[in-house]
Amino acid sequence: MSLRKSWVTSANHADCPFPLNNLPYGVFSVAGGPRRLGVAIGDQILDVAAVSDRLPVDSGALTDPRGWNAVMALGQEAWATLRSALTALLSETAEPRPDVLVKQTDATLHMPFAVTEFTDFYASKSHAINVGTMFRGAENALPPNWLHIPIGYNGRTSSVVVSGTDIRRPWGQLKGPDGDAPRWGPSERFDIELELGAIVGQPSQGPIPLDQADANIFGFVLLNDWSARDIQAWEYQPLGPFQSKTTATSISPWIVTAAALAPFRCNTPPRDKELLPHLRDTGPMLFDIDLEVMLNGTPISKTNYNTMYYSAAQQLAHHTTSGCPMRVGDLLGTGTISGPERGQCGSLLELSWGGDQPIELPNGGTRRFIEDGDTLTLRGASHGDGYQIGFGDCSGTLLPALDDPFGR
Repeated sequence: MSLRKSWVTSANHADCPFPLNNLPYGVFSVAGGPRRLGVAIGDQILDVAAVSDRLPVDSGALTDPRGWNAVMALGQEAWATLRSALTALLSETAEPRPDVLVKQTDATLHMPFAVTEFTDFYASKSHAINVGTMFRGAENALPPNWLHIPIGYNGRTSSVVVSGTDIRRPWGQLKGPDGDAPRWGPSERFDIELELGAIVGQPSQGPIPLDQADANIFGFVLLNDWSARDIQAWEYQPLGPFQSKTTATSISPWIVTAAALAPFRCNTPPRDKELLPHLRDTGPMLFDIDLEVMLNGTPISKTNYNTMYYSAAQQLAHHTTSGCPMRVGDLLGTGTISGPERGQCGSLLELSWGGDQPIELPNGGTRRFIEDGDTLTLRGASHGDGYQIGFGDCSGTLLPALDDPFGR
């Protein structure tokens, strides 16, 4: 597929993240006004409410300021109908309507959907081996179950925030390897995790097959699972991470639909062990998405989503096997996305190898973990013939810990 051209001329450049091929969904406001649904096109936002009379989808869903949940609930046929109508409306052969556009620089972006539940997974083999080696030794790096099931934990919906939200360094229980007892203090090993978030667009009750799980995924966002590694190291046995992962989870403000990413589907890697029938691959369910981590504007890691061992569809299908109901707006984090090389790691924990090998910055500084005032930015895009499908930035700046976390 090549670039589709729009009458919005800024969308017709190869380096534009939001061409007509993309059309990601978000929520915006202008000058403190009401929130509205929007579609990114070039350097503009299409005000969906302003053209709702020309879109063959329930107008109530298109004018819901809370986000895109109502549109998702309409189902896959409505998703395709809406995308087709938006493409026609913004095509270079359509009548230009600059009156229904808002400059992205004039808009404030908000959470693009209401997150109903949040589950985070652990699906990169390289990441699992790296972290397991640091925590348990190379001989026990991969837990016995890792090659058989997508491992995950249920996170906190209340801590999911949109890109641009500042993050406060947390306090917690800390215990070093030589300490006799834990102490109470600010996290000293605060970190990021480069992930994608898959958004469930259709509800389900009971187990669903892999192909249905794939069809139920509405789209994806970039996701940063902020992590306090020192709190995590003390608390994670025997039930896994808890307070180390609840400070915040940042997501990018634009939902890139599964339909926009369809030309970039690719297969999961060869299996070390055959998966059970409900998880066996039925087709290409990963995506070729280039990903990058920036620290204060400097790239520190580059990798690709195509390195993951489990796809989002496999994660969703497995999630349902216990009978767990899934709801519109459920968010599934892929887990940290790391490639096999050190420069392809999606966390500072790996990039600095547990803090023992600090990464060097162009200004002469180094980093083991995030320092107060650092801004971390995730970026991602799939690259086609003369166009790209971009996600927009997922950024957050770390603020110092409170002097007294209980003070009010």
